[in-house]
Amino acid sequence: MAKPKWTAFPHPSKDFVYAGDALKKNWDALHQGDAEPFPKEKEAQEAWRLYHQGRFAEAVEVGLDAGGAAAIAALKAQAIYANGVEPKDAAKVSLFQDVMSRAEQLAKEIPKSANAHYLYAYAAGRYSQRISVAKALAQGYGGKIRAALETALKLAPKHAEAHIAMGAWHAEILDKVGAMVGGLTYGAKKDAGEEHYKKALKLAPASPIACIEYANGLVMMHGKKMLEESGRFYEKAAAMRARDAMEKLDIEMAKAELE
Repeated sequence: MAKPKWTAFPHPSKDFVYAGDALKKNWDALHQGDAEPFPKEKEAQEAWRLYHQGRFAEAVEVGLDAGGAAAIAALKAQAIYANGVEPKDAAKVSLFQDVMSRAEQLAKEIPKSANAHYLYAYAAGRYSQRISVAKALAQGYGGKIRAALETALKLAPKHAEAHIAMGAWHAEILDKVGAMVGGLTYGAKKDAGEEHYKKALKLAPASPIACIEYANGLVMMHGKKMLEESGRFYEKAAAMRARDAMEKLDIEMAKAELE
């Protein structure tokens, strides 16, 4: 994971530079999704500045060097880079595996950090999608992801991104194994999935990823009859204004889906 091998963020913008006090002033809006508290440590603040700009490799370097709360920024930077920028599938899988391993360790070091638990679940979820959800379920990831998300939501009930991920957990399982096996074996239910997605949208109404994931979840849980409704959520996401690099990646993804 040497820095030169990482592909540059394709949409740099001055709007994503939160120099000096601007980071703190915009913190609540920028972190409406992950409920991360504003860090006191200068290194952690710097790692988050780099993350929001899309300077993901630098955010990883600064965050991991500093450790502790700064590592949260590093792991999120690596996870978002792997999901939205890295072009090679094998590299994506490797990056997600690394985030899972580091997040698991971080959750032991700072067990009250909701994002240490959430980032494990996020990376494990994306990893599962890459290797196939059926294979991941056979390897026991269904239970591990759910447990990590439940811990994250217990620590931070207003964590919109954890609600999104929990909604996706229900939807993915129901889509892959059906309502009967999904319900009996894993406890996956349409009503619960919908509830988590709706909570996420309520907590972070300006989040493009909340709209995109709900759109995907509707089709996974209810089939083709929800394609029109799903399209409306994609249109909503595509029309949003990005506040940072992650949101820009999500908005561009929504636009591409509508083309």
